[in-house]
Amino acid sequence: MDGIIRGSRSGRGLRKWFLWMRKRDTQFRLGELSDDTDCEDEEDLFGLSAQAMEMDACVPRNELRIFVGTWNVAGRSPVGSLAEDLDDWLNLKDAADIYVLGFQEIVPLKTRNVIGAEDLTEAANWNMLIGKALNERHGCPWLTPMLNPISDDHYQYVGNEGRRSISSSMMIPTQKHPMMRGKSYTGSKYELMASKKMVGVFISVWMKKDLLRRYCVSNVRVCSVPCGIMNYLGNKGSVSVSMSIEGTSFCFIAAHLASGEKKGDEGRRNHQVSEIFRRTSFPRSHKDDDKNHPLTILGHDRIFWFGDLNYRLYLENDLPRELIRKQDWMALQQFDQLRKEQEDGVFQGWKEGNIEFAPTYKYSSLNGNRYSGGLPSRFREKQRTPAWCDRILWYGKGVRQISYFRSESNFSDHRPVSALFTTQIEVAKSDPIVAPLPAIFTSTAPSTQLQTGKSVHCENATSTSMSLIVKDTESLPEATLKL
Repeated sequence: MDGIIRGSRSGRGLRKWFLWMRKRDTQFRLGELSDDTDCEDEEDLFGLSAQAMEMDACVPRNELRIFVGTWNVAGRSPVGSLAEDLDDWLNLKDAADIYVLGFQEIVPLKTRNVIGAEDLTEAANWNMLIGKALNERHGCPWLTPMLNPISDDHYQYVGNEGRRSISSSMMIPTQKHPMMRGKSYTGSKYELMASKKMVGVFISVWMKKDLLRRYCVSNVRVCSVPCGIMNYLGNKGSVSVSMSIEGTSFCFIAAHLASGEKKGDEGRRNHQVSEIFRRTSFPRSHKDDDKNHPLTILGHDRIFWFGDLNYRLYLENDLPRELIRKQDWMALQQFDQLRKEQEDGVFQGWKEGNIEFAPTYKYSSLNGNRYSGGLPSRFREKQRTPAWCDRILWYGKGVRQISYFRSESNFSDHRPVSALFTTQIEVAKSDPIVAPLPAIFTSTAPSTQLQTGKSVHCENATSTSMSLIVKDTESLPEATLKL
């Protein structure tokens, strides 16, 4: 009753209804029930009934908080004290509903890793660490089963009554991680929705389990586009996840684009972006129930593109370092290659939050707290102009960015970057089934209108007051109801 009857006005109305019922029962027994019954109480009850029906039209919360993060980990395994760095990057003090994490170089980009068979070990290790961080931070032991990262681009999850199921023809076998032997697998707060690896590019999508009960999540699909060496190998390219939450479609693209700060290198990056747009697809199968899910990136309602995009600065080495010392981020952004692409290039029309943090690349391997280069050549350190290589963009209406920041982990030569968003989703609202008003409150309603009342059902709310009224009304003799 708490979920429906709120506030002093509703409480007074409900008390009046009980008093009115008691008075009516007494009068009925004495044969005194007539048209002169207290009309003021009748009006109060009518108001209470209308209010209850209005509040009982169950409208679930339809705003989601989405965390998007990107991190080039320079081929290093998730070991040692990385848990603390991960906690800082994920900003777990301000929890999101969905976590979408993109990684680059989760394996070294050596020949055997680029042209050999996919080894899913490192992807499983990262998923293990992410799941542990997300769940244990919120008081839930890490008990979620570990699914292998998806190796088939035709893989899909199929929503089933708010709970996730896997199409039997595309099922990926469950494999226990060696670190998880002997543990049970229930009680986690976040669930792994999709995971895809292509050489060193890796995406991992996690969602609160209560969202899976509240909303219909469907058409979860993945796609990988290699566009590295010879435009064929996966040392560069993208991995993407498409999904629908109720009536809103989402696409998440984790990318690693061509490196280089020479004049003209930005052209190679632009070409790879165009290739990703052209070759990313989420084809339908003959078993699809929903024929309307998007086939391409730009067909989605909300799109997030993130990763080591490798866009640099149109500047020589000395001036950027001077502007960084002054923390003059606005001046530095005037020379940013990606900003130009947002104005009139491959990312025209895409949005990015204000950058109010230092460039994220490249940090020294000798001293992780300073940028690489700037030392005499005898130190044999790579000379790189600092740049914002790690970025998060979005496209589509209904997205609001709350924060955009970098973390300070010196785990690799890149700093991890993250952004928190809120977005609305379209929830299909079924027509509420309203319990009919008892005939005693209307002067012209025939008795045939009083059928078995159906209360509007919602997971978090039930119209207790209306069900009591209908039940009580049905128990009265038909002759009384015609009065």
